[in-house]
Amino acid sequence: MLRLAGLLLCVTSFLSTSSLGANAGPRLDNDKLYRYSYSAEVGLNRPTGSTRGNTGFRISSDVDISLVWRNPEIQDEQLLRLQISNVQVESAGKRSRKNNIFHGSSAESILGKVRLEALQRPFMVLWKMGKIRSLYTHKAEPATIKNLKRGVASMLMMQLKSGKMSEADASGKCLVEYKSTKDQVIRTKHLDTCKTQEMGFTTHSPVLGVSGKSASETVITLENGIIKSADVEETHILSINARHQAATKVLSRQSLTLKKIEVGPTEVAGKDASSVVKSLDDKLMSVGVMVEKVKTKCKGCPNLMDTWKAVRPQLEPESLSKAEAPRSFLALLHSLRKASKSEILTLLRNCSKTVLPQLVDAVTSAQTPSSLSAILEFLDFSKKEGLVLQERFLYACGFASHPTETMLQSLLDLSQGKIGSTEIKESIVIIMGALLRKLCLKGACELPTVLKVKEMLLAGPDSTQVESEVQMYLLALKNALLPEGVPVLAKYAESEVGAFSTIAITSLQRYDPQLITPEVKKTLNRIYHQNKHIYEKNVRAAAADVIMSSGPSYMEVKNLLLSIGHLPHEMNKYMLSKVQDILRFEMPSCKLVRQVMRDMVSHNYDRFSKTGSSSAFSGFMARTSDLTCTYNLDILYSGSGVLRRSNMNIYGQSNDALLHGLQVTIEAQGLESLIAATPDEGEEELESFAGMSALLFDVQLRPVTFFKGYSDLMSKMFSMSGDPINVVKGLILLTDHSQVIPLQSGLRASAEFQGGLAIDISGGMEFSLWYRESKTSVNNRGALVVIGNVTVDTDFVSAGVEVGFETEATLDFITTVQFSEYPFLVCMQMDKTTFPFRATVSKQEKLPSGQTFSSKRSRDQLVPGSEFPLHQENSNMCKKVFEQAW
Repeated sequence: MLRLAGLLLCVTSFLSTSSLGANAGPRLDNDKLYRYSYSAEVGLNRPTGSTRGNTGFRISSDVDISLVWRNPEIQDEQLLRLQISNVQVESAGKRSRKNNIFHGSSAESILGKVRLEALQRPFMVLWKMGKIRSLYTHKAEPATIKNLKRGVASMLMMQLKSGKMSEADASGKCLVEYKSTKDQVIRTKHLDTCKTQEMGFTTHSPVLGVSGKSASETVITLENGIIKSADVEETHILSINARHQAATKVLSRQSLTLKKIEVGPTEVAGKDASSVVKSLDDKLMSVGVMVEKVKTKCKGCPNLMDTWKAVRPQLEPESLSKAEAPRSFLALLHSLRKASKSEILTLLRNCSKTVLPQLVDAVTSAQTPSSLSAILEFLDFSKKEGLVLQERFLYACGFASHPTETMLQSLLDLSQGKIGSTEIKESIVIIMGALLRKLCLKGACELPTVLKVKEMLLAGPDSTQVESEVQMYLLALKNALLPEGVPVLAKYAESEVGAFSTIAITSLQRYDPQLITPEVKKTLNRIYHQNKHIYEKNVRAAAADVIMSSGPSYMEVKNLLLSIGHLPHEMNKYMLSKVQDILRFEMPSCKLVRQVMRDMVSHNYDRFSKTGSSSAFSGFMARTSDLTCTYNLDILYSGSGVLRRSNMNIYGQSNDALLHGLQVTIEAQGLESLIAATPDEGEEELESFAGMSALLFDVQLRPVTFFKGYSDLMSKMFSMSGDPINVVKGLILLTDHSQVIPLQSGLRASAEFQGGLAIDISGGMEFSLWYRESKTSVNNRGALVVIGNVTVDTDFVSAGVEVGFETEATLDFITTVQFSEYPFLVCMQMDKTTFPFRATVSKQEKLPSGQTFSSKRSRDQLVPGSEFPLHQENSNMCKKVFEQAW
């Protein structure tokens, strides 16, 4: 029995010892000094570029580590002393002596004497179970130096057993996965989970945004439980979604290698780590493990006024169709984001009238508290005189990349104050809807101001009897896309006022099909089939579009097909063309349409041989691996040959995200009396009207009226110059991405991606009774510049890489109608002119002494122009209209 008890005691003792060893962390021996060589390198380039071409720098040194104190109760809690020495700074890439700005420079000449002394000053780390619990440095040391010490300390982060856990090092608090073997530990950091102290922002639309891909792995080799070597490789790739070739790569490497072990200092006795630290050096303070923000002063950088003087000529109205305009806009934007309110106000008050609208675009797009406060103080909304500037401000708010609650509150305050122009009042409310949607997409739907505006917009249509105000609220709901807005829009879809119905139905078309409930579909079917009221053709056509794009049932599709042949003449042709377009372009409902067409009652020659000039056509504008760009053109005429509705849409799709890039709608009604024609059913009492509505980058803008009423029509006809009416003109910040990437080495990479667009959209309508011809045109002019910049900027050296592309383009859509005979002739043209395209890559390095290295490469090409294909009937018609030209 005694032997058995003794055996059990031995086994128990062995198991306890084994368990303790499995849970133990790495330990350093007392009275020993561990001498390591250390290097931290950062290289910037394009993802496809070789490391030889990297721009960046490498800091190398020796690091001495010794044990200062060990907790007598918890052996794995150790206080370590670290000291950096023999510092060198050199280029990360291999260059000739001529292009190497680091050649011949000492660490002291680059870092400065004070910073070098601080870097080489000893610091301490509380190391428990292989984790950094506290870091002790002199509080007065520069932030850059403390960050570099954090980078060295982060090399000690490890654990001797496999598993996942959340832990903090210099780069932030992240989920980390360990894979441990006898002599090796692999530490993989899931960088997408990291929480850092600096938050950036990005564009709300993924199509216009920036995507990132990051990885970090540390391989630690052990010898007798001591770190023999540790190697870190960390990569961050940022690319523009619309063109992934415009991308940057940050490559960060660290290496810690044991050189030798010498006799070191004796362990100090003490109660706890903090008291031991204080007894050794009372200037040492506990600081966080994560990197802190570094404020760098830019020597020789231009101030706001200097930047304005340099870019002002490129922002004159006649230059807005050139790439220099958006490039200058982006340069000005950077300066505005650093400027104070007083500096911005001074600039606004001393700006010439011709450039002031472009300056208002830039100030509003800056989206800083100073810029918003300055522009609101500068503009006086109680007066009519500044209508152009006020509208430019509102449009820039609508296109804001990362709007704040303050911006929305400012518009709410304006809407409740004195406003000199009715048009501006409408624009304010419409744009509030756009801001509401963007804030909700950011997860800020429950903010007090957001809730207040949401309530106002939902109640708005029923709160007034004024037709223009009802339209205003409906357009705001079209921008907001609130799920709660669906019942309101469904109610107004059945309105007997055609304008209300059209806005409400086209708003429903923008919603996710899952939000179009069976009740809403019943409403749309009642409208199309006129179960309750007689509706205008364009209202019925819009209802049919929503039904077909919202997951229709078999019977809904069948009833739509059966209606063809019983509709007004031109609407028969429009619906037939719509069905054919769904089949040809393979839209989501095409399978169901084919299934219904197997029934000969629905699909027969009589039904599918209807003639007319109305049409619907979709096609591809561009197809690349990054972006698919499509267009569709819907044209609906009245039975007399006069345009009823022209609708052009352009969509961009990238990474399963869809952007409604452009929608230009021209509507006309009540023009039959001019040619002594009979109006179609339900349109006998319509007032003469023609107008244009634009939706740009998911933001509905205030519609523009060409004429309203017979007297206005006649006066416009006799005074018509043929010049197009401007709908949108200005500078838009399309892409806006900013983030700070804290690296494990303690360095920080700052990424800024911006895309600027100079745009001019105009439309016109000419009507000639003499030649019995009408012509509508939509002219789109634009210049786009996108720049992505990643910089590692310390207070002793900076390095950066910039990628970008730019282009200038023109897209015209012209519809010519000759109604001198029946059937009348209609020719549609959609032309893209030849345009230039340039892609650039530049790199730079700079030392405090003023020495710089820079390189720049560019690739230019001409993209040939083309006329986008439409259906064959249109081509045949154009040949007849332009017989002499053909």
